[in-house]
Amino acid sequence: MKILRPLVPAGIVASAALVLAACGSDPAANNSGSGQNSGAPAATGTAQVDCGGKPALNAEGSSAQKTAIDIFVQKYSQKCAGQQLTYQPSGSGAGIKQFNGNQVDFAGSDSPLKDGAEADAAKTRCGSEAWNLPLVVGPVAVAYHVNGVDKLNLTPEVTAKIFNGQIKNWNDPAIKAVKGNESLTLPDKPIQVVFRSDESGTTDNFQKYLKAASKGAWTQGDGKQFKGGVGNGAEKSNGVASTVKNADGAITYVEASFAKDGLKTALLDSGSGGVELTSENVAKALDAAKFKKQGTNDLQLDLDGIYSSNVPGAYPLLLTTYEVVCSKYSDAQVSKAVKAFLTVAATDGQKPLSEKGYVPIPQSLQDKVLTAVKAIA
Repeated sequence: MKILRPLVPAGIVASAALVLAACGSDPAANNSGSGQNSGAPAATGTAQVDCGGKPALNAEGSSAQKTAIDIFVQKYSQKCAGQQLTYQPSGSGAGIKQFNGNQVDFAGSDSPLKDGAEADAAKTRCGSEAWNLPLVVGPVAVAYHVNGVDKLNLTPEVTAKIFNGQIKNWNDPAIKAVKGNESLTLPDKPIQVVFRSDESGTTDNFQKYLKAASKGAWTQGDGKQFKGGVGNGAEKSNGVASTVKNADGAITYVEASFAKDGLKTALLDSGSGGVELTSENVAKALDAAKFKKQGTNDLQLDLDGIYSSNVPGAYPLLLTTYEVVCSKYSDAQVSKAVKAFLTVAATDGQKPLSEKGYVPIPQSLQDKVLTAVKAIA
């Protein structure tokens, strides 16, 4: 089953551009995310790429962005002949640790560096501030495998209670009571929660969603480690998806491009009825996006407003994939190659993402990313 349905021309990218226009159009000064400009173009432009530098870059991190990175690498090698990048999809937590340990040139993460020890370690590694640059927006699916249940609606409260163990059986009245589930025949079967056993930005974003949207039902907190206290762990996005596929009665959270081949995806009801995971519905949710640090090149999106919103027809559960980079590298050859790769990723690498279940960045955000990349020293 393909999660994001093919769209007519100007579908995914254009719809994302319309809603993310709220991010602003000034690439240098205003990262507030306020205001509307429904005419903002999609990120289809190109940029001057200064190829060269370190011939073989190394990066590590988010497995959820691996497919996107593969596209970026392909475009990078086409644009800059002889240049390569090796990406290890070890998970966001491992990627940040390797970056902070100066073992890789940049890290991929599904959540930005945390203020405090993590950000401080990155600053020490770089000898300068580290920046979080968003390059891919990916929906997160609540994916399940329950024989005979093809269309399941879940509220944030019910989802939280499933993943913290308060709701233990599929025929629990709380699930049946969700609007749209009245006609379902829910089995008398234990719910098998499957979570990411490795540190993961997907876990962090999912728990932040539950914390923001569940009206107090989720008190376990957030972070890259799952804190629900129930279920069984599996490594990486492929691992949780495979586990659920092979277990009737199982449920997990996973980046949308992995929720296929037999997995069903729940509709999320934030208060205005169940919303299907489609590119259009994800784009509607992005309308609430703002930046945490205004007027800087550290482009952390504040997603709490999206998670807690009740926008009719909006699918709110999403993550932003970041590339965590040094604002100044000690090796000019590394800096040059990283800038070339990120420039290609933010331009030529964006359009193909819509075919892989991602929502490419719009022109307004592309402008900000390119400004930040240009400023890397």
